Amino acid sequence: MSKIKIGISIGDINGIGMEVIIKTFRDSRMLDICTPIIYGSSKISSLHRKVLEINDFSFNVIKSIRDVNVKKPNIINCWEEDVEMSLGQSTENGGKYALASLEAATKDLTEGNIDALVTAPINKDNIQSEEFDFPGHTEYLTDKFEGESLMLMVNDTIKIGVATNHIPISKVANTLTADTIFGKLKILNKSLIQDFCNTNPRIAVLGLNPHAGDNGLIGKEEENIIIPAIDNAKSIGINAFGPYSADGFFGSGNYKKFDAILAMYHDQGLIPFKSLSFGEGTNFTAGLNIIRTSPDHGVAYEIAGQNKAEESSFRQAIYVACDIHKNRLFSEEINENPLAIKKQQH
Repeated sequence: MSKIKIGISIGDINGIGMEVIIKTFRDSRMLDICTPIIYGSSKISSLHRKVLEINDFSFNVIKSIRDVNVKKPNIINCWEEDVEMSLGQSTENGGKYALASLEAATKDLTEGNIDALVTAPINKDNIQSEEFDFPGHTEYLTDKFEGESLMLMVNDTIKIGVATNHIPISKVANTLTADTIFGKLKILNKSLIQDFCNTNPRIAVLGLNPHAGDNGLIGKEEENIIIPAIDNAKSIGINAFGPYSADGFFGSGNYKKFDAILAMYHDQGLIPFKSLSFGEGTNFTAGLNIIRTSPDHGVAYEIAGQNKAEESSFRQAIYVACDIHKNRLFSEEINENPLAIKKQQH
């Protein structure tokens, strides 16, 4: 099988995105598992390398996907003009060119020219425009591609999805419905099977209220919304359990008994995830007909240009994207050939 083509958007040019990209592919062994295509600017890359004093690495500059060299890390110039960088600062340019990179990568992803997309961090504020009116990458890509999405945080030992994405905490309770949670459970279950080759996944569902509502004493959402959603999931063969009180669930280590967890809102899932695996985690947009991953950190302006950024999470995002691509091909194969399922189980 030919090497997987990974498209990479560079994120905010004033953050650590380009730094972690350069550091990741400075290790030539990465080229054994994929062919990287960075959507950005060779001039921006050169400026970052100069600031970081990295002189032993460069990208292969190409005009389009047709010119890719599978033995080198490639960069497509998405713009030709000179762009002023202001490392460590949120600027209009930071958002403008992050979007230019993302749009170019998304176009090639749409046309099937790349196998997966890995996104470096954006600033969700300065990227806002007429073309990008979304809370983040997840919502932008959900609008562009087929399927209903689920933000799924992934590492080797834990997977946590969130029923609601980037919304104010004041709106969470009114946004949650039994249908919403049921839909997210279906996406999560399918992703565990298709993307992670887990043939019989067990999913834990967290409660919304403290102590999962204490039988209605501290809120009725568990009884009226979450439990009916779990029951609906069980009725179609999904192994869903809960709702569990989030603090005791993670504090006791109970999370280790499950293949994945569905949290009710962003911080309920991401705080324990990042506490357990910061720097090694990956954000995967499950449920879509394309593959997109990203590192588990943001633009990190406070260390931009200081050669302090760790590339481990970005490298892991590359690995996960490659693994999911291979797993989807395998899933398609066994669905076309049921006898392969018996062989796999054996």
